[in-house]
Amino acid sequence: MSLINTQIKPFKATAYHNGKFVDLTEASLKGKWSVFVFYPADFTFVCPTELEDLANNHAEFQKLGVDVYGISTDTHFAHKAWHDTSDAIKKVQYPLIGDPTGLLSRNFEVMIEEEGLALRGTFVINPEGFIKVMEVHDNGIGRDASELLRKVKAAKYVAEHPGQVCPAKWTEGAATLTPSLDLVGKI
Repeated sequence: MSLINTQIKPFKATAYHNGKFVDLTEASLKGKWSVFVFYPADFTFVCPTELEDLANNHAEFQKLGVDVYGISTDTHFAHKAWHDTSDAIKKVQYPLIGDPTGLLSRNFEVMIEEEGLALRGTFVINPEGFIKVMEVHDNGIGRDASELLRKVKAAKYVAEHPGQVCPAKWTEGAATLTPSLDLVGKI
């Protein structure tokens, strides 16, 4: 069963955000688009490149009214230590959620049980708390924030324009499609 169009499960977690520890729950997400970016662990190799890429694109997500959250099975204390010691992570201005019990990782079905780490999972959540985009892949493959940004824009467009769909490689301002009987076989 896919998590697409399912509502996120209740959670309570602590994040490191802008020099403070903050408590978050599923209610914290309500009313805004959110992106959850699960990664295996702090103080690793691919992870800081991804989080830095997200940090470099964070202003674009904010312009869209989208909150970004990085999540690993490390604690919020480890997130602070990483932030204090890594030039890449110092750029991060979005919350880094600690998931030491693995509850969030299990809720989003990205937990690698035998390792106690999360797969690289990306989830776009609408303001009502429903998952609209998900991508999960091997931990050796880093993600691209600009592609995630494109997917967020497409998800928002489809939500704001019922009856419209975004074709492959759709970018903001490009033509969309209106599925209908007349369109069948003409693409």
